[in-house]
Amino acid sequence: MTNFVGLRLPVMSCYCASTPHPRTVNVVGSSSCSLLNKTFKNAPRRMLLGFGASSFLSHFITNMSASGFKSFIASAKITAGPSVDQILKNVEWPEQFPFKEEDFQRYDESSDSTFYESPRFVTHIDDPAIAALTKYYSKVFPPSNTPGVSILDMCSSWVSHFPPGYKQERVVGLGLNEEELKRNPVLTEYTVQDLNVNPKLSFEDNSFDVITNVVSVDYLTKPLDIFKEMNRILKPGGLAIMSFSNRCFFTKAISIWTSTGDADHVMIVGSYFHYAGGFEPPQAVDISPNPGRSDPMYIVYSRKLATA
Repeated sequence: MTNFVGLRLPVMSCYCASTPHPRTVNVVGSSSCSLLNKTFKNAPRRMLLGFGASSFLSHFITNMSASGFKSFIASAKITAGPSVDQILKNVEWPEQFPFKEEDFQRYDESSDSTFYESPRFVTHIDDPAIAALTKYYSKVFPPSNTPGVSILDMCSSWVSHFPPGYKQERVVGLGLNEEELKRNPVLTEYTVQDLNVNPKLSFEDNSFDVITNVVSVDYLTKPLDIFKEMNRILKPGGLAIMSFSNRCFFTKAISIWTSTGDADHVMIVGSYFHYAGGFEPPQAVDISPNPGRSDPMYIVYSRKLATA
């Protein structure tokens, strides 16, 4: 089989500079930089996720000089990209996971536990994006105080962005900083764990109804191991929700993430669900509250298959 994920799109991803966010930076994406409508107007192209983190534009500019490349990028205009909600529809997945080990390397390979040693009582997306995520949770979460419901907030911190007053019998936070986890009011328990060192989750099979991960999937260096563990601990039919924006600690995000755009990130996270196995086909939702005016917000979600 060919070594790419096939998806018919009218435009392609690109790179651009952006305004930094406190403690995070803005990575390239459909909401923060131009998509090449002007260049590829009305000409559907196939998005390629190949073996490596090189720019998808390389397929069109391999013979272009450096100055020509800069002019090419500068000429693009800010415009709407492909519908995120459609990106994971009818994907032609390769037989094998299409990424190499180096795609999960980071600029800073120092200990994550050391990097997150000091608590950061800040939020990493803006208020409209947070409100959009909270609203989404309110629609898909089990009703508050439902008997027997358990939720795992993976890569958790001092805030989980759950609906106000939301409670369940068991809400577990898994994160890197104990002081942040202690401050989180929705958690009934927590565990400190570096998933990039040990992706094995210390929970029993079929334990959780919902798993959430907020703006942290881009830091996972062993995503397939972790998604397989997520599948193991979810109850049949359990829901896994990965939410992300275009903000990150750039030096700690994996290279395939920092070298691609928002639409590509949807495909990347979707591939984690697909290749982990045991999940329904992943779906994507764009919940960005004010495109172009506030942080974008995307969801890729799936459910554990109801039967083995």
